[in-house]
Amino acid sequence: MKGAGVGLGLIAGVVVLIWLATGFFIVQEGQQAVITQFGRYVKTVNAGFNWRLPYPIQKHELVVVTQIRSVDVGRDTVLKATGLRESAMLTQDENIVDIKFAVQYRLNDARAYLFESKNPAEAVVQAAETAVREVVGKMRMDAALSEERDQIAPQVRSLMQTILDRYKVGIEIVGINLQQGGVRPPEQVQAAFDDVLKAGQERERAKNEAQAYANDVIPRAVGSASRLKEESEAYKARVVAQAQGDAQRFRAVYAEYQKAPQVMRDRMYLDTMQQIYTNVTKVMVESRQGSSLLYLPLDKLLQQNGGLPDAGASAAAAQPLLGQGSNGVTGGLSTSAGDARGRDAARTRERETR
Repeated sequence: MKGAGVGLGLIAGVVVLIWLATGFFIVQEGQQAVITQFGRYVKTVNAGFNWRLPYPIQKHELVVVTQIRSVDVGRDTVLKATGLRESAMLTQDENIVDIKFAVQYRLNDARAYLFESKNPAEAVVQAAETAVREVVGKMRMDAALSEERDQIAPQVRSLMQTILDRYKVGIEIVGINLQQGGVRPPEQVQAAFDDVLKAGQERERAKNEAQAYANDVIPRAVGSASRLKEESEAYKARVVAQAQGDAQRFRAVYAEYQKAPQVMRDRMYLDTMQQIYTNVTKVMVESRQGSSLLYLPLDKLLQQNGGLPDAGASAAAAQPLLGQGSNGVTGGLSTSAGDARGRDAARTRERETR
């Protein structure tokens, strides 16, 4: 009897050890284990080797918390109550738009995911429909289809997260992805809205081209204006400086004229004659009788020879006038030369009188 009791005790001890060993479990990376005792939540453990009281006292349930899950919102199912699809949304101006998008989420609280909601996936769908109807209901149809379209997704995500946190579902919204053509008008007016969108795009293109043209023309016009202004300033400075120099030179000449009037008059006369005769044809004339040099056009000779005149050219030029008498060309030239000298003498006497 004693031996039988010892054997039964050993067997019972082995059974207890095996039963206790069933409480060991492993939680993989990216998972969390929720331990319950008689159905009541006890704690949540992370990845690693863990132990709990064996079944039926405690048990655990593994939940993947890093997996990105997705659910589609805005199906084409027609509702009997309204005759519209589930994707139909009412806007602020009492129009209807169809919106389709996908919600991506993950778990951030395994306990809340298992015990706070009967169907968390359905809760996500309902929260998404509620959020998108509220966001679109505050927009006008034209804004929802064009300029405010990009604001729908972030506003829906923020509002969904607020709703799910309020209900403690244990879900974190990762992103809202509008599907291709996710926001569109009803099929009955789709063609008209496509035309409107094309016109808006054409307007933006024309506006961008006009802005590019303005950006090209305006800088060049500004540069031309600046250049003209600088040129005018330079011309003004040059004219003013030249006038000031002339005035200063006149004052200097006037001061010298007051010191010696006759000398300054003669000098001014000579300077004036030099300036006048610099650009006129010069001819040498001998009025005395018997001279061999009667007519010598120096400028013509220099122009023909390209330099100093030679003796042959001088003789050839003077040959037509040689041998003529006082009544010929020589006499006329002599009279003209005498008249010129008389006029010069008269002018000199007039200046001296002054």
